[in-house]
Amino acid sequence: MEINTDLYLGDCLDVLKKLQENSVDLIFTSPPYADQRKNSYGGIHPDEYVEWFLPISEQLLRVLKPTGTFVLNIKEKVVNGERSTYVMELILAMKRLQGWLWTEEFIWHKKNCYPGKWPNRFRDSWERLIQFNKSKQFAMYQEKVMVPMGEWKKSRLKKLSETDMTRDESKVGSGFGKNISNWLDRDNAYPTNVLHIATECSNKSHSAAFPEGLPEWFIKLFTKEWDTVLDPFMGSGTTNVVAKRMKRNSIGIEIVPEYYYMVKNELKPVELYLLEKQNGYDSTIPERRIEVR
Repeated sequence: MEINTDLYLGDCLDVLKKLQENSVDLIFTSPPYADQRKNSYGGIHPDEYVEWFLPISEQLLRVLKPTGTFVLNIKEKVVNGERSTYVMELILAMKRLQGWLWTEEFIWHKKNCYPGKWPNRFRDSWERLIQFNKSKQFAMYQEKVMVPMGEWKKSRLKKLSETDMTRDESKVGSGFGKNISNWLDRDNAYPTNVLHIATECSNKSHSAAFPEGLPEWFIKLFTKEWDTVLDPFMGSGTTNVVAKRMKRNSIGIEIVPEYYYMVKNELKPVELYLLEKQNGYDSTIPERRIEVR
């Protein structure tokens, strides 16, 4: 099967209206944050952000499959010494006005965030990734993101108590319980919803870069090979490059011509790598000139 990467130059709201309904398995994107990226995208005031984004999320709801997932990477800014509320207002509006399910929230811990000093707060070392779904039954491949048990297994499972050998019901009556002995023969465990990913990035051509490991983790979790991944705010194309490398079809939409053509050029090494691999060659993807987002 041929992997398709469809790139569109234009306003994502206009392009999304032309995409087929219920055709996308995963939407992974990071839109311009409020009052940021003014040089590239003009900037949207926090008070106008919800009104600006709702027509876009309406189209995202339309093109997403009932079993699909929408992951939104976004973070509030500080205005006059306090956090803006536009992200919370957006979540509530998407839920109440459009019917999105706010299923989960992941935290991206930036292990090597930039140092800084402020009079009334510490440096930001995390961003949120908000998971939305159309229905409670959605595709999820948890085994693809399992992590090694590590030293916890050696210490915690060394001497099991009587309670550990049976189901230990929650003391608060939540219905949850655990049986530690179930993990005796396992080398891997399910991860938490906190992702510890460094921000290493050589990108000098885009103002909002994130590491390839970020979309890669969510593509593993929510899609399988040949599924379709959409980034309506493509930027410099990390999501699409990673999707192609992982044998996923993808759609990218970008309004800035400079970034659009940059992504088209950046995808050529990936296409060459996949072609060589298909023909039996064992090559690697050349180091990218731009670590993109």
